[in-house]
Amino acid sequence: MASSDDKPVPTPASAGGGGAPPGQPTTMASKVLDMGAAAMQSLQPVKQAKQHACTFALYAHDPKRQLETHHYVSRLNQDFLQCAVYDSDAADARLIGVEYIVSRKVFDTLPAEEQRLWHSHAHEIRAGLWASPRVPGMLEKPELDHLAATLGKFWCTWQVDRGDRLPLGAPALMVSPQADPAATVRPGLVRKRDDRYGFSTEELRAGRGDVEAPAEEHPGQADYWLRHRKGFAVDVVPHEMKRHAPFP
Repeated sequence: MASSDDKPVPTPASAGGGGAPPGQPTTMASKVLDMGAAAMQSLQPVKQAKQHACTFALYAHDPKRQLETHHYVSRLNQDFLQCAVYDSDAADARLIGVEYIVSRKVFDTLPAEEQRLWHSHAHEIRAGLWASPRVPGMLEKPELDHLAATLGKFWCTWQVDRGDRLPLGAPALMVSPQADPAATVRPGLVRKRDDRYGFSTEELRAGRGDVEAPAEEHPGQADYWLRHRKGFAVDVVPHEMKRHAPFP
């Protein structure tokens, strides 16, 4: 199955249920186990997420398909961030993918073929699309200056916009909004986000005129789809296994 499949084969997991995954309600025994484990285990990787950012993403093979995304960001160092991406900030939010974010210094070390999978963040930041709900602007400003020069690679593993109730098919490469008609986020999608959080993307944009813009907004092979109008889609195909020993 390809990540570009617009309509997967109909199954109970591909529609209905209000988008919720199929399954029975969580039992009391499972809840007790979860509470006990949370009290006794460190869960350090999860606890490293220190930021919540809300933004938008476009499918690389079909930029008219767009998602509101919620990134929970862990900083491994100043040049590398990793984000667990959800479809909302609700308690029952669905984990729909992962994004890795690197500095320009790290990006420049990547081969050209790899760089084609990465997107720039400068426009997304300066346009007010990337927002940190409930974080004061003055506190957010240094991070915005840093993020504006970064590059990201985002794989979506659960195409919730199709109504999928489970993660179906191959992962899809996502790209960021850009100052191009083919990469503009639908106004209704932005307005829905703004109404929920009580802020204005237009006002955020107006207040980010002093965000430091990178000297080269689309470095190397970043934003390849935008330059060449050719996106990338993942296909799952049979492949001969490497046999290190004879099968029984």
